[in-house]
Amino acid sequence: QLQIVESGGGLVQPGGSLRLSCVVSGSPFDFYIIGWFRQAPGKEREGVSCITNTGRYTQYTDSVKGRFTISRDDAKNTVYLEMNSLKPEDTAVYYCAADSQGLTYNFCSAEAAPSYDYRGQGTQVTVSS
Repeated sequence: QLQIVESGGGLVQPGGSLRLSCVVSGSPFDFYIIGWFRQAPGKEREGVSCITNTGRYTQYTDSVKGRFTISRDDAKNTVYLEMNSLKPEDTAVYYCAADSQGLTYNFCSAEAAPSYDYRGQGTQVTVSS
């Protein structure tokens, strides 16, 4: 059973930064495409970013391009989401998700992250002054 645990959320002022972490365990890390999606109160889930099992391909939703960076550390079975220049509209619960087609595809879809096979419990990010 794959386990996903997110951390790193919190309260930050507009323009600030946070780094989210996603630790994956229970199955070989390189089997998976990893993505992040978010859900704000009263809104639908929104795919934010994804990274392939090799780390060679990443994708971002338009609203975070140039501000967020996804990366993975295979030695730690961890994916990071570095979030800079945060805006109030980034406020949401952020979820890490894993898709089991990591050995099949050399690309990923950030938009599809809410539909990946596994997800964690989420971490709250609040951007407010």
